[in-house]
Amino acid sequence: AQLRMMERGLAPLGGPVFLTTDEKVRAVPFVQAFVAPVAIRPCSVQESVALWESLSREKLPDVSGFPCAELAAKMTLTAGQISRILDLLAVRQPDGPWDARMIFRLCYQVLDDGRYQNIRFVETSYTWEDLRLPAAQKKTLEDICTQVERQIEVLDGWGLRRKFPYGRSVSALFSGPPGTGKTMAAQVLAGRLGLELYKIDLSQVVDKYIGETEKRLRQVFDQAEKSNMILFFDEADAILGKRSEVKEAKDKYANTEVAYLLQRMEEYSGVVLMATNLMQNIDTAFVRRFRYHIAFTIPDEKLRRELWHDVLPDSVPQKGIDFDYMARQFDLSGSQIKNIALNACYRAAAQGGILRMRHLLESLFLESKKEGKVMLVNEFGEYGHLLYEIMEQRSQEP
Repeated sequence: AQLRMMERGLAPLGGPVFLTTDEKVRAVPFVQAFVAPVAIRPCSVQESVALWESLSREKLPDVSGFPCAELAAKMTLTAGQISRILDLLAVRQPDGPWDARMIFRLCYQVLDDGRYQNIRFVETSYTWEDLRLPAAQKKTLEDICTQVERQIEVLDGWGLRRKFPYGRSVSALFSGPPGTGKTMAAQVLAGRLGLELYKIDLSQVVDKYIGETEKRLRQVFDQAEKSNMILFFDEADAILGKRSEVKEAKDKYANTEVAYLLQRMEEYSGVVLMATNLMQNIDTAFVRRFRYHIAFTIPDEKLRRELWHDVLPDSVPQKGIDFDYMARQFDLSGSQIKNIALNACYRAAAQGGILRMRHLLESLFLESKKEGKVMLVNEFGEYGHLLYEIMEQRSQEP
């Protein structure tokens, strides 16, 4: 009805009319005038590079060293958005030096429309040096970064884009016990690539009503494609569980939800990360759909020693801390080590201002108690006598 009203109102002008719409809008069935549809597709990577080069020369005094290729490889932007970003850059820092990460921040300011539902921004404060992992796991994370950074060279420069029209997303599955660094690894990847990380709350996405889960997943991926973000699905076993035999209608639709998620993941041109604490609950057929799989484990003694030194640097007033003993005696995850060290520092600050072994062991005892584990004297080895003192003192506390 609106199209017909518009046609009647414009007919007396007798000239051409340009109507810009979403691709889903069809004008031909509803108007009498001749309609010539012209589809304006999203820019290819090479077209995006050309836009960055052309518009930067137009708006900046000197573009030597401007990271056109890196921006085009990681950000899917329209010509209008690129123009707006360069206008902001011309005001803030017209003469360089050009830092791609600073320009990425401008890109996200232009892209953010404030309508992100079921996803939340995750601050990426950790750096590559903060990540303490075995060499093999760190190498796989480097491979993920390389695939994102070298897409133009491999797909366009080597002529492989036509051979791989689908499945170009960079997808990775992180599995392992809680506290072993899965979320931290996702933050480090985002920081290294200069892209924003958004965490999907699967409890808000998965719905008991048929079709609602797929609808919300579609919204998530549509938002991500417009905003060039890294998607991080935590507790992925909630949706990637083992496929059940179809006995009831709900079984059929549960399997359909997983199929839809994997399909959208393959079609997505960005980075998708999924993490799970329960690898045994994930169907093995789904694992092969990921480009990478990294199994996070409890750190070994050498790595635990490095973690203890990291969380308790020389700036912490300390006396008699036996790092070798703490690393050797207790099999702890990185998250547990951080919790114990921080709690011990607060205890030390309240009891003289100097961190001692007693504060660490008391915090370790309470951390184990919190998780429902009862520690015995022999588990403390040569420091077992401190356990008696800790227990005696706590029994006297009100």
